[in-house]
Amino acid sequence: MKVSADVFEAFMDCATKCWLRAVGEPTSGNAYAEWVNSQKESYRADAAKRLMADVAANECDVVPSAGNLKTAKWRVAVGMELCRSYASRKPAPAGTDGTLPPDNSSIVPCSTANLEASPSAGKVQEPLSLVACLHAVERVPSEGRGKLAQFTPIRFLYKSKLAKNDRLLLAFDAFVLSETLGRDVSAGQIIYGKDRATLRVNTSALVGDVRKSLGKIAALLSNPTPPDLVLNRHCAACEFQTRCRQKAIEKDDLSLLAGMSEKERKKFHRKGIFTVTQLSYTFRPRRRPKRRRDKREKYHHSLKALAIREKKIHIVGSPELKIEGTPVYLDVEGLPDDDFYYLIGVRIGNGASAIQHSLWADSMEDEKKIWREFLGILDSVEKPVLIHYGSYETIFLRRMSDRHGKPPTRSIPDATFERAVNLLSVVFAQVYYPCHSNGLKEVAKHLGFQWSDDTATGMKSIVWRQEWETSRAAAAKEALIVYNVEDCQALEVVSNCLFELRRVSSQVGNTPSSDVVNTSQLKREHPYGFKRNTFALPELDAINNAAYWDYQRERIYVKSNRSNYREIGRNARRARGLSPTKTVECARPRSCPKCSSPHFFKHTKSSKTVFDLKFMRHGIKRWITRYCFHNYQCQNCGAVFPPEEKCWARGRLGSEIIAYALYLNIELRLPQIHVDQNLNKLFGFQLPVGGVTHGIKERAANTYRGTYEALLAKLCSGRLLHADETKISIRGNDGFVWIFASTEEVAYVYSETREGDLLQTMLKDFRGVLVSDFYAAYDAIPCPQQKCLIHLIRDLNEDLLKHPYDEELKRLGSAFAVLLRAMVETVDRFGLKSRFLRRHLSAVDRFYRQIADVPLQSEIAIKLKDRLEKNRDKLFTFLMFDGVPWNNNNAEHAVKPFAALRQIIGGITSENGIRDYLVLLSICETCKYMGLDFLDFVRSGEKDIHTFRDSRPAAKARKV
Repeated sequence: MKVSADVFEAFMDCATKCWLRAVGEPTSGNAYAEWVNSQKESYRADAAKRLMADVAANECDVVPSAGNLKTAKWRVAVGMELCRSYASRKPAPAGTDGTLPPDNSSIVPCSTANLEASPSAGKVQEPLSLVACLHAVERVPSEGRGKLAQFTPIRFLYKSKLAKNDRLLLAFDAFVLSETLGRDVSAGQIIYGKDRATLRVNTSALVGDVRKSLGKIAALLSNPTPPDLVLNRHCAACEFQTRCRQKAIEKDDLSLLAGMSEKERKKFHRKGIFTVTQLSYTFRPRRRPKRRRDKREKYHHSLKALAIREKKIHIVGSPELKIEGTPVYLDVEGLPDDDFYYLIGVRIGNGASAIQHSLWADSMEDEKKIWREFLGILDSVEKPVLIHYGSYETIFLRRMSDRHGKPPTRSIPDATFERAVNLLSVVFAQVYYPCHSNGLKEVAKHLGFQWSDDTATGMKSIVWRQEWETSRAAAAKEALIVYNVEDCQALEVVSNCLFELRRVSSQVGNTPSSDVVNTSQLKREHPYGFKRNTFALPELDAINNAAYWDYQRERIYVKSNRSNYREIGRNARRARGLSPTKTVECARPRSCPKCSSPHFFKHTKSSKTVFDLKFMRHGIKRWITRYCFHNYQCQNCGAVFPPEEKCWARGRLGSEIIAYALYLNIELRLPQIHVDQNLNKLFGFQLPVGGVTHGIKERAANTYRGTYEALLAKLCSGRLLHADETKISIRGNDGFVWIFASTEEVAYVYSETREGDLLQTMLKDFRGVLVSDFYAAYDAIPCPQQKCLIHLIRDLNEDLLKHPYDEELKRLGSAFAVLLRAMVETVDRFGLKSRFLRRHLSAVDRFYRQIADVPLQSEIAIKLKDRLEKNRDKLFTFLMFDGVPWNNNNAEHAVKPFAALRQIIGGITSENGIRDYLVLLSICETCKYMGLDFLDFVRSGEKDIHTFRDSRPAAKARKV
């Protein structure tokens, strides 16, 4: 296997390119790659001539023989060709860790036989034939007897910027030269760039990297088939670009997605995902948690693949693109290797009335001139908004400002640079076009824009510029200007598309004919969940119900096997045969309840069994009580009557098991069917599953209805009330639950709508301070109000993130934040005491006077100012009342347990059922707010929570 410097260089760019070069695969054509090769050759020839011109003719040699370098007499040699056999070991044997033999040792060409003879040799790859055509070699004669001449390889590179790969190529030359000489070549030189700068490289430090790469190349070339195809950034400059991309499209390879890293691609491969189509089926729309709504959505490769598969634009959220002024589209062409910008394209306005400017620089000396012309153009535009695509123009603005001077502070160009809009940042993670990358060319072509030259690219523009510099041909200059103008036009097309997407993002119906899909409206599928089917015919529904597991176990299989009948009978006998823990004999009555006669006799004997639990010190146990009693008949009047006092509960269940079931269902939020199963499993009851806890909840809600109404009455007549609302689904219909809270009480109220009628009815006599969000229904309550400042801060932060270049918004938001921060620090230090907080009222007045006098141009800043002024009387009420917080945390915290319970219910409850839930949840959360245990309260039999709190031993001790 022959490994030349070209093959070694290709390996550093791409494994596929290395294999194709090694086997001599024909190239598919690439204008930029061909130009690079011509530049290399011409620069190498010119640099070699210059190097030889500085040396005496008798000390130069062209294409010398490498047969005996030790006896060479030349000082500089050009075009020396070396060829050595090399075999890599894996792992390397002891003593061959990359160090070279002593200077006076000779190297015998490696062979497989030689390596196999060594007992310490590791696994051997097939020998490589290393071929190096050294651009030049400098020979430094020996300085005395016993000293050897030193050889320094030299490489010529036309580029002005060097990378690590360029140093490794020189290290490869030095490695082959050292193998030929039989001693270490510790240094080399690179002559590069138009100025022919010289860089000395310590090649001995790179020997390990060269050996490692050669081992990988040997393994790569030992395979008769090419490696797995992977497209990368180097493809644009590769001579096999067309061939590889065509094969990638045929395979639908993941590497077609330009933004996917190698690590991410391997992760998908481990999951068995190898194509873009496969990846498209993995996208799942998800609701964003509230804590992440202020953060930018991450990029989803699966959504990009879905957009490509469906050939539709997919939107995440609402793309924020607001241009308040005259759009100025900017596209710049330059030579990255020289840091030289030679063409600035500026398009002002939209459509047919747009004005195009093309600022051309013949040389680097003209760069400052076109920069000044560009600033002058911006200065002449009314309210210019600079629009570009990608980071290239961002870097251009920064470098040119540093290189040729920034525009004057607060001038139009200065303000324009600060508010420049990068369309790529708007597209990224928000708009997924059905194309493999987010490049301007692919996106604009999808939107219908066509370049006059389909092959025009940024790489090809470099070739055109070099052709113009060489020949000064007008055609090359014209091609560049046309290409730049069309890029500006493409910018306008993409910008207009984003405007349209922002307008329709909230109206997209996601119909099959729609070309735009809003992911928030996609159906959230749960492929591993169990769902109830909806049938068009009742007969189909009946057939489906007969196939359920429980139905078949209880109605079908028992009829098919007689042993199942016996098993069911045994279970029933076990349930009836639970032995009582305690038997109670009821006392004989004193007289007949009808005629008061003491003369009566036993009539019939009866018993009552009550299933209950007994709470021990460190656990719970089953407790079954059987009450035995007689019915009696009066001798005087003949009336039949039971004992005077019944010491058992009304139903089969005792008070402790009822309290425990409520605790599991309401506080621990277990579904009712799971509570029933829990009681049967842990305590051996045979209660019917699916109805016991439901009945307990319904009876308990009726029992505590008075407690619930007392909580509501106290909240609506108190001095402080927090209010909030949230949605709930009840059998497909939307309803709303209102949350009312104070520092100690919580109550939940169900309403069919979100209208303010319920608030008006409940709070008509409320005269305390109402803390709420900015929902307009609260404004109609005639009482002092405090709006939740956390809501306002979150909205302000969202606007700042969406409009990072809006200086007016920043100044207004910063002033408000400074004002509020001082108040929060006072609260942290002294608490919610008005005598300390009132001192901030003067700062509030000063703040409003300042914003009233400031003229604003930004639409979003004007909206914030109007909101602050509209709610002035409701933003700082907490400064004037003791104990009034500046946020609505008491109500928002009470929303969380209801939200968790709502998720358990899953929309299958009834309206009466949700009202029962809310009664008990109000009791439970009030206990938590007051530091009480809900289970203890329910077990106590007490109806008033405040009385229960005062009756506890700790409360009595505090009173004493």
